[in-house]
Amino acid sequence: MSGDQEFLEQFRNLVTRLLHELPSPGQGPQLVAELEGHLGEPPDNLPVVSEDVPAHRMVDADIALAEIAGRDPGHRLVGIGGGDMRHHMTLGDLLQHGRMHGLAVGQVDYVQAATGPGENDHRGVVALGMWLFAYQGAPVAVRQQSARPQYGRPSGSLDVLTPVSAVADSLLAEVRALMEERSVFRGQVVTFSGDPYGHELAGVTFLERPGLSADDVVLPEGLVERVHHHVVGIAEQRDRLRHHGQHLKRGVLLYGPPGTGKTHTMRYLLSATRGTTAVLLSGGSLQHIHTAAKVARAHQPALVVLEDCDLVAEDRSIGMGGKPLLFEVLDALDGIDGDADVAFLLTTNRVTDLERALTQRPGRVDLAVEIPLPDEAGRVRLLRLYAGELFSDEAVAAAAERSAGTTASFAKELVRRAVLKAALEWQDPQDGHLTAAMDDLLADSETLTRSLLGAGTGGPSGPAVAGPMAEFRMWPGSAGEVGPSTTR
Repeated sequence: MSGDQEFLEQFRNLVTRLLHELPSPGQGPQLVAELEGHLGEPPDNLPVVSEDVPAHRMVDADIALAEIAGRDPGHRLVGIGGGDMRHHMTLGDLLQHGRMHGLAVGQVDYVQAATGPGENDHRGVVALGMWLFAYQGAPVAVRQQSARPQYGRPSGSLDVLTPVSAVADSLLAEVRALMEERSVFRGQVVTFSGDPYGHELAGVTFLERPGLSADDVVLPEGLVERVHHHVVGIAEQRDRLRHHGQHLKRGVLLYGPPGTGKTHTMRYLLSATRGTTAVLLSGGSLQHIHTAAKVARAHQPALVVLEDCDLVAEDRSIGMGGKPLLFEVLDALDGIDGDADVAFLLTTNRVTDLERALTQRPGRVDLAVEIPLPDEAGRVRLLRLYAGELFSDEAVAAAAERSAGTTASFAKELVRRAVLKAALEWQDPQDGHLTAAMDDLLADSETLTRSLLGAGTGGPSGPAVAGPMAEFRMWPGSAGEVGPSTTR
């Protein structure tokens, strides 16, 4: 059998199977008849007005459409029969086939979708169904179907049938408005990365918002307040700033050696901005920067966090030229209007490698904050932060003195090891356990561990800073002028 003959045979078998799945006329209510009775004329003679909906926005569309339909006391939601065929055909084709072969009213298909980070944050979303209701005095039928990649449908859709064409446009316009107003993303912390163990919605994972206070962040004196005022203070004064013609969009860059507390500072800012929509991107999820910017723009006030931005924003003179993802980041930073209450928070371990276009063009980054290695007083505060009152002041001071050049991550691991040593001895933590844990971490055999914790990495601290960010240290009163001090 030739290739063409084999294809035709397979196609004939597929058509035969689909036709067998079609119900015979008379087997229960017919969809075309139901629609004709509701719309007042044959549905297959009416134009279909369709709107694609991104997969992660279908829950918002479901909320909006249910609210609009619910205003009509006589509204109904019916299912569409027909087996797999119903997933492959446009609404117009489906109605034509229903007229010719009969298409029964079936069960409504639902899918559970996450609406937040909690165990009970979920909603049954219509995956395939037909809404029948009146809108602006006209009968309307809306087919709602979710994305089904296995059927070649990467996005969901809303297909509107109504005898009054202007009503379809008005309905879809209100659906779009309500999708923004009622969105499940508003005020949430989300990331665009699949997590099979998290609360995921079509590639978007909801995250619990951190609960840190300013006391949980150890930074050089005045630095927490400076960052807080730039990110949170601008949002709190948005009306006054707009009144005086000042822009709200801002970019903050946190830079310094690994393990000094850039991510921890970012978590504090998330804690301090409850009710603000936040999108976190790092690693491979940075490719979703444009989608993140759209979410931020639609759900202001908003934060967009780009962790380790040096992975995609390296200077174009390094290596083999420009990286496509770099231009995505730059376009996203430029694409937000100045009066939008959106803050971009960027972190990097390699500030001197950053692309000059990211750091030098006005409107992309307007505050750079160095997170340096902690000094001795800072290390004492860090040990107290992680250990509480487990150890004496003398033991903590001795550990801080011995751990010069280490990071906040080192202090955290030191306390953990001390507590573990005590647990293995079935004792409460004592000063000797802290000393023993320090001896272990400072041993030659732990060189790699210290490196992984950021100890002894140095970094862009002090007057040795050079390259694209050097100019930030020249600003009068800038964060970069803060001398060696505590950090977290």
